[in-house]
Formats: sequence, structure tokens, C-alpha cells
Amino acid sequence: MRRLAAVLGCLAGVVSAEPVTYVFDPDHTFVQFEVLHFGTSTLRGRFGPLRGAVTLDRAAGRGELGLRVATAGVDTGLPVLDARLRQPDMLACDTYPEAFFVARQFRFEGERVAELRGEFTLRGIGEGLTLKALHYACRQEGDTEVCGGDFEGRFKRGDFGISFGLPLVADEVRLLVQVEGVRQPQLAAMAPNTPVLSSAPPAAK
Repeated sequence: MRRLAAVLGCLAGVVSAEPVTYVFDPDHTFVQFEVLHFGTSTLRGRFGPLRGAVTLDRAAGRGELGLRVATAGVDTGLPVLDARLRQPDMLACDTYPEAFFVARQFRFEGERVAELRGEFTLRGIGEGLTLKALHYACRQEGDTEVCGGDFEGRFKRGDFGISFGLPLVADEVRLLVQVEGVRQPQLAAMAPNTPVLSSAPPAAK
């Protein structure tokens, strides 16, 4: 049994050395946002479920991620506020129904994703965004590997043309992204155009 376990361990190491694609599980992939309101309380809401995938090449220390966010799905728990956030001077959901995040700069700590940098596109405007891992792990569900974690990032809403309420409502937005991805068969991981969002609009400033 020990020899068999050792052989299986070696095989697992060989497999993990190849690029692997994980498709995000919509039941466990959401983004929450926080904005300081009038210097007193924090306004919170979320978007989701999110769609996308990530390809990880742990041996090479590389990765590639593509993520779509349906902006009309904003949910603060207050329908009146949600409707206000969908207006043209805020999220402009009719004109820009989706936001995008595409990342190709990954930092690993061993085989764990520690940080990723890419471009966040909101209202047709692209800006750099860094997400840092607060927690990251993988687990087995039967024959399927699931990897995910909690990531944190920050951006200025004014950089995307959302200036309503400034400075009473803060410019800085804190993002908390929860994500779980389901490992795909190896052939899927090698497929072209995965997970890059080829339909994402070019950034405009």
C-alpha cells in the first residue's frame, strides 16, 4: 500500500505541474463591495453569481483569469438604492450590462495563489486592480478538485466616472471576492481562448 501511495503521489505531482483550468462555481462565486457612507457607517452590497474561469500553471508561477460581472445584479438589500445604483450616472447598467476583470500577473506562495493583478473594466473604462488572497485552499470532492478563496481589492470609483455623492460618500471602494473553481478535464485546460474573455470590450478612457 505504501508503494502504491507513493506512486500515486508522484503522479499527482506530475499532473499538478501542468496548466489546469478551473471554472467558477456560480453557487460560491460572488463579489461584495463596501463604501464608507457620510463618514459614519459602511454601505455594503454584492454582485453575483459571477461567471468565468482561471488557468493556473503552478510550476511556472503563471496564471490567467477572466471574470464577468452582471452589473444589474447589484444587491444592497434596499430595492430603492439598487435602482439608484443602476442609473446612468452610477453603474449605467443599460449601457454597460457587464463589468470585467482579466488578470495575467499572478504571485504564488508555493502552490497557493497569493496575489493577482489585472485590468478591471467598469462603465467601459479599464483600470489596474490588484486582488490579494486573504485565504486560499483546495479540496477534493470525490474525483473532482475544487480550489478557491477570499480575495481583497480596492479602487477609486471616481476613476470610472462615478462621482455622485463625493466627498460625503467615499471615493474608495473595498472589494471582497469569494470564489470557488471546479477543475476541468486536462483537455479543457489546454483549449484555446480559455479563460480570456474575448467578448470583453476594449478599455476606453
